[in-house]
Formats: sequence, C-alpha cells, structure tokens
Amino acid sequence: MRRNKVGLWLIGALGSVSVTVLTGALALRKGLISETGMVTTSEPFEPLELIPVADFEFGGCDIRQSALLDSAYRLFQETRAIDLRILKAVEEDLRDLDNNIARGTARNCGDAIEALADCSARQDVSLLQEVELIRDSLRTFKMEKGLDVLVVINLASTEPPLAMQDFHHDIDAFESRLGANDCQAIRASTLYAYAAILENCPYVNFTPSNGALIPALVQLAKSRGIPVMGNDGKTGETLVKSALAPMFLWRNLEILSWEGFNLLGNMDGHVLDHPSNCESKLKTKDQVLQQILGYAPHSQVHIHYVPSLDDQKTAWDFVHFKGFLDAKMSFQFVWQGYDSLLAAPLILDLARMAELAKRRCESGLMAHLASFFKAPLGVSEHSLNGQFDLLAEYVQHVKKKSSRKLRTVG
Repeated sequence: MRRNKVGLWLIGALGSVSVTVLTGALALRKGLISETGMVTTSEPFEPLELIPVADFEFGGCDIRQSALLDSAYRLFQETRAIDLRILKAVEEDLRDLDNNIARGTARNCGDAIEALADCSARQDVSLLQEVELIRDSLRTFKMEKGLDVLVVINLASTEPPLAMQDFHHDIDAFESRLGANDCQAIRASTLYAYAAILENCPYVNFTPSNGALIPALVQLAKSRGIPVMGNDGKTGETLVKSALAPMFLWRNLEILSWEGFNLLGNMDGHVLDHPSNCESKLKTKDQVLQQILGYAPHSQVHIHYVPSLDDQKTAWDFVHFKGFLDAKMSFQFVWQGYDSLLAAPLILDLARMAELAKRRCESGLMAHLASFFKAPLGVSEHSLNGQFDLLAEYVQHVKKKSSRKLRTVG
C-alpha cells in the first residue's frame, strides 16, 4: 500500500523554533540524534503507523529574509546546546531548504512584529488577495514536491490579542468582512489559517495568537473535513504548573498565591516586551490554575525580557499554600531550559498526529492533543494528567479501529 507523501509548512520558518525543528529533523534523518523529547516515538504510539520524521518534506514562510543556515549558527552561538558536528552534518540540507521559504505577511500584527519585517507590508493588496498569495505558496509547494498532505503549523511571533466580535463566530459573516477588506478585525494569523483550511491543509496554532483559530474558522474546518488545533504550545512553566497544581487539589491543600516570574531572551522575548503582544501570552498562562483548582487564588504571571539569556528561559515560581490548622507553607521551583529545544520535538509530534487525523478523515478540533497546549481549544481539562488521558484514550481508540479493520480484511 502506497504511503502518503507529506509536507510540513512552518509559518515563521526563520525563527529559532522552526530552525531547531528543521535541524533536528534533518539530524534524525541521518541517524545523528535520538528521538528524546518526542512524545509520539514512545511505545504506546507504535501501532499508529505515524509518518516517520525522515519522510517529511519541509517548507515555510517568513516576514524576514535570511538563510536558514545563518539562523541555525546564530542559535548555536546563543545556546551552545547543539553539537557543532550535527550542524556541520546538515549544512547542505539546510541550504537546500532555503528554496522552500516563501514570503510571509505581517498584516495587522502590531508595531513589534511589523518592525521585524525585511519586506514591506503589502499595502497594495486586499485581504482576499493576501489570502490568495498564501494559498498560492501552499499550492506551489505541494505541486513541486508531489505532496498528498501538507500540514501547516504557525510558529510566528505572538500577535496582540484580537477582540472577538459576532462575525468571528460565523463563517459567512467572517468571509463578508474579509471581502470588505476590514483589516483591523483580522490578523495575519487569521489569514494563514483561512488559507490553510481552504487548501485542505491540517492546521496547528502553536502560538498564543487568538486570531489564528477564531470560531468561524473552526466551523469552516469542521465542514470541510480539516483537522485543526491550538492554542499556545505548553513547554515550560505552564507545563510544570499543570502537573503540580492537581497535587495540591488531591491533598486538599489550599493555594493562597501562585506567583510566576518568567525571564527570556531571543526574538520571542523581544516581541513580548511590547505590552500589547505580551497580553496575548499572559491570557493563555493565567487561566490554568483556576481551571484546575475550581477557585481563583491570587496569581500573577510576570514576563520579563532579558536579552543576554538568548534562547534560554528561566521561570521562578513561588507557591504559598495553607494546610492543617491553617498553617501557611510555601513551595518554590525554578525551571530552566532552551525555549526552542523544548518546543521543536512537540512540533514534530503535532505534525505526525495532524497527518494521522487527516488520513483518518477526522475534522475540526483535535481535542486529544490538549496536553500540547496552554489554552487548548474545545477542552475544559487543564491538568496535565487529565489531558494526557485524552491522548491515551484516542490512541486506544485508533488501535481498536485498526484491529477491527484488519480482522475484517482478513
């Protein structure tokens, strides 16, 4: 039986996360590294026949103009966490991928992101024309590579939050606004998602940008048989928080305050240093505790840009809680890691799971992938163990379906 030929299209292809995804995937293809950090390479997922990482064709788009290899070496200089021998081994492959990077859009993304663009914004084209340009990039890549499926993942910088209006909830009303060229009510992430769905591409929003998967687009994806999911990849402090908060709940310990201080550098930190962009991030990080505990302790998340940290991020959390006889106690933890190296394997996981969902003719929200996101769409469960149970149940469901199909064929 012929296996589908699959591509992965990264929005923000020159960013640190995307470059780490590409470097890692190419290194895996050459057998230079292990699959540590990837969830879908663990034993429970083996029967799903997920596409091997080595089989992906890679492309993407960006608002900046640079060479992937330059970005990879810049990341190496910043982190020293990537073995130089690995970079040397994939140099030519990264150079070849430069031909697969198209021009992106920074439409209505705010000053912080628009200032990063090497190419001027397309003021001379309408929103519908912008969508068509994005669609053309996707179509061209699919045709040139002979792809059956192209998974699109948004790894672009965080946009300012989009204030939801009635037309964001209805696809007909949304398309009417799009046709009227209502630029202020639509972000670049919205255009990317809309174009991907129209081009029959599974779509994942790994960013906090809430304009990417507005309800109208989820509705459209459902009606067109396209799997989609988001928002905001869960890789650090919130991952730990979603694992630890249930412990206090299960022990009937009352959390009084939970203060989180996040320090980060790189381009993500630079963009989040702007209050409007940071607001989107804070919204996805702030909601987790109340959702898990069922009450709202005093809790604030602080994000600070520290340029010298480069790709490394540090989170210090202070938890003040009350126990027996109203005794007040505290718990603290420090989480340190490389932002891009934590995120990259999850991108490969999500791409593999999105391709599987498309192959199985699933549509709409991939709720079973909730454990990968800070603000998973369509899911009320926010504890990490509960979210992972959703994934485990999905895997078991797919395995049972496959077994029945094999018995029927036999």
